[in-house]
Amino acid sequence: MIVTSVPRSEIEGLSVSVVVYRPDLAQLMSTLTSLSAACDALRALRPAFPVELYLVDNGGLPDIGAALQDLHARNITCSIVTGHGNVGYGRGHNLAIAQTEHRYHLVLNPDIDLDRDALVQALDFFDSQPDAGLLSPRIGDEDGSLQYLCRRYPTLLDLFVRGFLPAGMRRFFARRLARYEMQDAINDRDTVWDPPIVSGCFMLFRTGVLKKLEGFDARYFLYFEDYDLSLRTHDIARVVYVPAVRVRHHGGGAARKGSAHIRMFVASAYKFFNRFGWKWL
Repeated sequence: MIVTSVPRSEIEGLSVSVVVYRPDLAQLMSTLTSLSAACDALRALRPAFPVELYLVDNGGLPDIGAALQDLHARNITCSIVTGHGNVGYGRGHNLAIAQTEHRYHLVLNPDIDLDRDALVQALDFFDSQPDAGLLSPRIGDEDGSLQYLCRRYPTLLDLFVRGFLPAGMRRFFARRLARYEMQDAINDRDTVWDPPIVSGCFMLFRTGVLKKLEGFDARYFLYFEDYDLSLRTHDIARVVYVPAVRVRHHGGGAARKGSAHIRMFVASAYKFFNRFGWKWL
């Protein structure tokens, strides 16, 4: 069993980093509203618990002054990190991770809506399980159906089938995809320890673990940085899927976002397999 230790320099509290690049304003507002509500629920049980939001602007952040004022009114400290350009997803989060001193840090996508009690459930779990270093929630789609975003180690065929084949053709690989997506283990009821890979759309860390790992590997501009960080986390702490923590995900795959995203996906996959080992079939 791996027991994570918390450096004395850390203080009680939660920091949250959200990296944006030309964000959908309505969805970003929805994410921030859900975060506010989850913090309200957390403060009802932990009145003095500090929360700090780092909004990392990789470019194109619209005016969200009213939303920030609302967050401030709810005693959420807000900082906009800007002026660095589009440095990529992982490096953007690292700018916030380097600044935080709070005990917990949440890596959050701007296309995630948190359930009201998500943070309450998550921190209660951390309090009861000191060997947990990274928590992944139950992630639903826009209809609330479970998304299988925990992963076993991928092969190139798994990535191609899941990311690029039309739905009608993916059915021929249903058993293979089910295994890759851990559908035999991930459900709405059972806590699952040590899934190899978890989604970067919501990664709640003990900050001491994240600091020891030095955050994301900045060599990934976009895609696979969460695969990389998940696998490295297993070296020093335990990863856990906790379905009592619930969020909703509005994101889409690389193939649906156009050729530029496909190129970034392929480039990052090459870096990932070069580091951790190639598996073809």
